[in-house]
Amino acid sequence: MDAIGIDIGGTKIAGAVVTEAGEIIANDRVPTPSDSEEIVEAVVRMIKGLSEGHDVQAAGVVAPGFIDAAQSTVYYTANIPWRDEPLRDRLTERLSLDITIDNDANAAGWAEFRFGAGRRTSDMTMLTIGTGVGGAIVTRGELFRGGFGAGAELGHMRIVPDGLPCGCGARGCIEQYGSGRALLRMAGEMADVGGIGQALARVREQKGLLTGDDVGRLIMAGDPGALHALRELGHWLGQACASLSVILDPQLFVFGGGVASAGELLLEPVRESYLSHLPARGYHPEPEFVIAELVNHAGVVGAADLARNHLRSR
Repeated sequence: MDAIGIDIGGTKIAGAVVTEAGEIIANDRVPTPSDSEEIVEAVVRMIKGLSEGHDVQAAGVVAPGFIDAAQSTVYYTANIPWRDEPLRDRLTERLSLDITIDNDANAAGWAEFRFGAGRRTSDMTMLTIGTGVGGAIVTRGELFRGGFGAGAELGHMRIVPDGLPCGCGARGCIEQYGSGRALLRMAGEMADVGGIGQALARVREQKGLLTGDDVGRLIMAGDPGALHALRELGHWLGQACASLSVILDPQLFVFGGGVASAGELLLEPVRESYLSHLPARGYHPEPEFVIAELVNHAGVVGAADLARNHLRSR
């Protein structure tokens, strides 16, 4: 049975028809409207368009934010003005399909577990390192959601007491130390210092600011200042993984998102920091650390597969 996956992001809405084997056979993409009502309309149009010519019975819609345990209501999203939004009901009114709502990182993690880097494991933790930090937990082959449905918000795990303020209202969250935004801040600090940060400083002076693409290019070119910033980021992520490991005991940590394109340049400092902060090192089994395989398609593939599972469970 084919299913549709829709991934609502801050800048774009992506959609696809996905087979049971995780293969995308049709896709679509549009800019994310600024108005919340227009977002709902855009999702409805996309699902209707993708349904044409395909035997589709279910659609999964994912967004960044807190989703209730019934996979129906969006409690909160940072970049979309949804607060206690009954999104599934609104879509069901307009569509003759079984609809389920989920968190975007949950969907990406589920896709990696089913069809990507985690397909040979039973317990996997995924961190998506983009503008912020998202998370997904699979334990004994099941996606962890928590008692209220809003679990696995790993980006808001506190790692620095009274640390940097976070958009969630707390301080010291891993999102402020392990995200793409954090990497930009660290690169800017290297540019301020000079020395190995000279190339970063030159780019900033020429363009007026540093962008993620600028830092990424310098990382891949082997620039020592950019690599120092990436290692600092990896240090914090490894420390977070050490804490997560003694709680969740995953066989595998998977890293996705834009920053993960650095590959081993990111994973090496993550592993080093993980081992240096792991309680009972030498006596605690050590998980693998890998880069996600599905990259930009994980959200829609996971959303579709979760929708298929939801329909079957009914």
